[in-house]
Formats: sequence, C-alpha cells, structure tokens
Amino acid sequence: MNNTESDNSREWAAQAYALLKKRQEEQKQELKKQEEQKQELQRQEEQKQDLIDNGIKGNPSRLATITTEPELGEFDDNFTWSAMVLAAQGKKINQISIDEIDWLTKLRRGLEETRKGFVTELLDKLGDDPITPEALDDLETLLIRADVGIDSTDKVISSLRQKLNEEVVGGEEGIKFLKEQLKFIIDKPIKNSGTDLLVPQKGKLNVWLLVGVNGVGKTTTLGKLAFLSSRSNYKTLIAAADTFRAAAVEQLKVWGERSNVDVISNQSKNADPAAVVFDAINSAKKRDIELLLVDTAGRLQTKNNLMDELAKIKKIIDKKVPDAIVESLLVLDASQGQNGLKQAKSFAKSANLSGAIITKLDGTSRGGVSLAVSEEVNLPIRFIGAGEGIKDLRPFNSFEFVEALLADK
Repeated sequence: MNNTESDNSREWAAQAYALLKKRQEEQKQELKKQEEQKQELQRQEEQKQDLIDNGIKGNPSRLATITTEPELGEFDDNFTWSAMVLAAQGKKINQISIDEIDWLTKLRRGLEETRKGFVTELLDKLGDDPITPEALDDLETLLIRADVGIDSTDKVISSLRQKLNEEVVGGEEGIKFLKEQLKFIIDKPIKNSGTDLLVPQKGKLNVWLLVGVNGVGKTTTLGKLAFLSSRSNYKTLIAAADTFRAAAVEQLKVWGERSNVDVISNQSKNADPAAVVFDAINSAKKRDIELLLVDTAGRLQTKNNLMDELAKIKKIIDKKVPDAIVESLLVLDASQGQNGLKQAKSFAKSANLSGAIITKLDGTSRGGVSLAVSEEVNLPIRFIGAGEGIKDLRPFNSFEFVEALLADK
C-alpha cells in the first residue's frame, strides 16, 4: 500500500470512527433516558398504597431494551486495519458496527504470535525488491514453522515459483499473491461442501454434535455457540451428553444461564449419553427447537468404546428425528499444531465430520494449522475462537483470517 492509499484509508477509517463514536454516545443517552423512565415508573408504583398494603407491587411497564455494543476503543492502527478489512468486503461506513471492529481486533491480536514468527520475518526478507528463488526457500521454511503443513506449503510455493518463472514479482505483489493462494486453500473445502456459511435452517430441527479430545475447549465452545445461536434468534437447546466428566454438565449449565438457553442433562452417575440425547430430542420436538447442540465425551480416536458411543448417539438421532439436519463438528485447539492435524485426520475417518471449529487462536504461534486442516483433511472450517469471552467465537471468514494472518507490521 503506497502513502496516498494509506492516507485515504486512515481518513476513511477516521470517518467511520467518528460515526461509531456518535452512535455510541446516542446509545448511552437513550439508555440513561430509559433508566430514568424506569425509576420514575417504579416511584409511581410505590406510591400506590393499596397495593403496598396487600404486599403486592405492580410491575413497571416494560421498556424497549437496547443491545449494547462493546465500548469503542482508541482510534489506532487496530481500528484502521479492522475498518479497512470490512470496507474491502463491501461494507459502507454507516454499516460498520463496534462489535465487528472488536472481533477483528481480537482476531488480529490473536494471530499475533503466528505473525511474529512468520509475517514479520517474511516482510523483512521480501521488502520492496523482486522476489528471488532464495526468498521462496525462506518462505517455505516460515510456512512450515507456522504449522501450515507440508501439502499446503508445497502448493503455495509451487504457485509462487510458477509465477516467478513467468514474470518479475515485487514484495508487495508477492504478499498479495500469497494471500490469494492461502485463501484459495481454505475456501476449497468450504465450496466443495456446498455451504458457504453454516447456519441452522429455519423451521427444521438442526442437531450439531461437537466432538474432539479432552482439553480442546469443546464444552466452552458449545456454550459460545449457544450464545451466538440465541443472539441470532434461533430457538436453541443444549444436550449435556458428556456424562463421563461431571464438571462438563455444571460448566454447560453456567453457559446456558449466560446464553438464556436451557440444558437437558442427567445428574445420575455414569448416565448413558445416548439417553440424554434421547430426552433432549423429545424436549426439542415439544418446543419446536431449531438448534440442538450436543456436547459429547472427549474421546481419542484410539478409544473404540467412545467412538462406538458416538455412533450410538447418531443412531438415536436418525431414529427419533430422521428429517433432522445433523452436523458433526470437530473442535481443534490451534495451539496443538500438528497434533491437532493428526486428530483431524483420525476423526475424519471415523466420525463422518462436516466441519471444524478452531479454538484458542489467541496466544499461539501455530495458527497456520487452519490451512493444514483445510488442505490435508479437506475439512471446512466453520467457526473460530480468538478469546475467552462469550462473544469470542464467530463464523469463519477466510478473507478476514488471511488478512489478520498477513497483517502489516
């Protein structure tokens, strides 16, 4: 990006920042006004002596509630970068939300460790000079170090080498071409699946099974999915079918309360996971639930009994609700790098997976494993997590991911 483009980008971002600042101030004033009205109504109700004498308090009239966005931060490089990523996807200034800016900032920060060991060194090596074969060798090493995977790295390097044979490629153009190649790798399994964005189908029961080994953040991820689903106005229910880990049920109940989503569970010791799913399906049918999220026991691909348990759960679903739309989502911890890739390959053989959720992107230098999962397992990435907050799980967007991975210093 040249100086003129950089100045224009910052000016555009500054206009977006000013608009968001104004919007947040208006929101604060509206919330203050509502609070004052609520207090006045409460005062009026308390003055009705006859109701007080009878021990009955009238409920204040309901007021429309406003969903508050995160607090707007400083106008800095993170904001400017986030605004430009949204603009590049066709967003207009008045369509940008603080919530989106907040998420992109977290994603960029979350991939910082990967970027430190990859992009910073890459940009230093490339500079503005034409890319050389030696620079490609360095890039190959950096990609492998970031856990992008052998197959993905070979594909990227081969494409760049072919382009170098055809024309002189400068550093900036090389980065642009690299972004295109990485995005192509990630997008391929998503396009092959026929579903660009995984969302529950309205008016039908959707059952999403979350699978994965212990410790990858599976139960937490399910809680965040429940919040995301409820916030998106889907009728949601949780099935606590990880009955082998007592803490999982209690953990899910906390998430359910935070998300305003009910949890179906069985407190009995060594309860049958399939029985929990059976009860959850019955409840879902009675309530016209649109998304049933099922937490399953953390399992290793080598544990046949647990894999058989998963098959038993699927059999219950097929029998009880044959028309349900079932998705099996593998939760992977990005910090596990190549070990996570091995998990994905093993589960893909036995669990009939339909997608992956990459968690714990924040604070790891191995964020490139997302590319390896796409290329080597042909598994579409559906959601990513870049933080511990309830809002820190979002539908996967390949453009945003690659831009964050290759963000300028």
